Amino acid sequence: MARIDRHNGTVSTIETAAAPAAHPHVSVNRPHPVSVGTIVWLASELMFFAGLFAMYFTVRSVMDPADWASQTERLNVPFALLNTTVLVLSSVTCQFGVLAAERFQPVRTGRLFQVTRWGMQEWTTLTYVMGAFFIGGQVFEYAALVHEGVTISSTPYGSVFYLTTGFHGLHVVGGLVAFLFLLGRSFAARRFGHHEATTAIVMSYYWHFVDVVWIALFAVIYLLQ
Repeated sequence: MARIDRHNGTVSTIETAAAPAAHPHVSVNRPHPVSVGTIVWLASELMFFAGLFAMYFTVRSVMDPADWASQTERLNVPFALLNTTVLVLSSVTCQFGVLAAERFQPVRTGRLFQVTRWGMQEWTTLTYVMGAFFIGGQVFEYAALVHEGVTISSTPYGSVFYLTTGFHGLHVVGGLVAFLFLLGRSFAARRFGHHEATTAIVMSYYWHFVDVVWIALFAVIYLLQ
C-alpha cells in the first residue's frame, strides 16, 4: 500500500496484511419433502398396477381364445377413445394450473373466456370437470357391458376387466377429491404462497401418473385386446 509523507513529499510503501477473502454464499436446493414422499408413494402404486397387468395377461394366456374374443368384441372402442382423450387433455389443463401456481396466480386476471389469463383455480376446475366426465363415461360403459351380460362374476375376462379399470377409476376419484382439497385451500388462503403452489405441483404428479397408467390400460385392453 502506497503512502505520501506530507512532511517531505516522499512516497513510502507500507506492508499491510491482506484482507481475508470473502467466502461466496453457497445455497443448497433440497427437494421438497412432500414431493419426495409423493414420488415414493407413486412408485409403490406403480407396483400395484404392475400386479394388475400381470393378472390380466395371466388370465388371457389360460383362457380359451374364442371365449376371450367373444368378450372383447363387446367393448365400445370409439367411446373409450373419446373418454381417454378427455382424460389425457385433463393432464394438459392440470399442468397449466401448475404454471399458474408457480407464478402465484390463484385466479384469472381477465375475463372468463380469456384462457391465457386464467389462474390456478380456473385450470384446476376445468381439470376436475374433465376428470368427472371420464368417471361418468366409465360408469356408462359399465352399465352397457352389464346389460350385455359382461359382469365381474360372469367370466374370467369380466373379472380382470372390472378389477383393472375399476381400481384405476378409484384412483381418478381420489384425484378428484384431492382437487377439491386444493381448491378449498386456495380459496381459504389469505395469501397464495409456496405452500399452495407446492400442493398444486404435488397434485399434478399424481394426476399425470393416473393418466399414464390409463394410457397403458387403454392400449392393452382396447387396442391389443
